[in-house]
Amino acid sequence: MPARTLLILNDPPYGTERCYNGLRLAKADPDAGLSVFLMADAVLAAKAGQKTPEAHYNLERMLKRLLAARGEVLLCGTCMDARGMTDKEVVEGARRSTMDELAAATLAADKVLVF
Repeated sequence: MPARTLLILNDPPYGTERCYNGLRLAKADPDAGLSVFLMADAVLAAKAGQKTPEAHYNLERMLKRLLAARGEVLLCGTCMDARGMTDKEVVEGARRSTMDELAAATLAADKVLVF
């Protein structure tokens, strides 16, 4: 069984490159057992319909590749609410989550990386 890895991202999707660098480590491998938990301003990385300048990274596309490879993308529901973000605005396949689910994912993970 492959190692379970959990990435926890906290920073805004643009303005710093912490989300970008965290997702660069996320291999689009169906057997990787990868979960990404977005909290604080990082929940905005999963907003559908992002338009970025040509040749600039796009976190929505990065998350879609991860989801297509059976990765898991979870968003802190409280953080979404605080930013006025609804479930309908989230990229398909990502979903609202809870701190209880984050705690369970942390305990189940072999590796936890925080950005």
